[in-house]
Amino acid sequence: MAKKAGEVSLKEAVEKFLKDFNLEDKLNETRLVNAWEDVAGKLVHRHTREIYINDRILFIRTDTPALKQELSYQKTRLIEQLNKSVGKQIITDIRFL
Repeated sequence: MAKKAGEVSLKEAVEKFLKDFNLEDKLNETRLVNAWEDVAGKLVHRHTREIYINDRILFIRTDTPALKQELSYQKTRLIEQLNKSVGKQIITDIRFL
């Protein structure tokens, strides 16, 4: 079906809405946080107590000091995979708490 003058698709309308109200970044941050289990794995996810983003830094609280240490060794890979899962560079660093 052809578009009439002034009509936009639902996808275009939603994208414009997200951009106009500066919600695009928040949506991508939420997608990235939700990708944590897929990227880190179920076992790591079970030991994750808190995860949030502040100022392009992903903060992750674990319940095991050994896991915190192990994850710190994988920081670069985790940043790359998490950003790739969203398709944009959302985070620049990870801090393990």
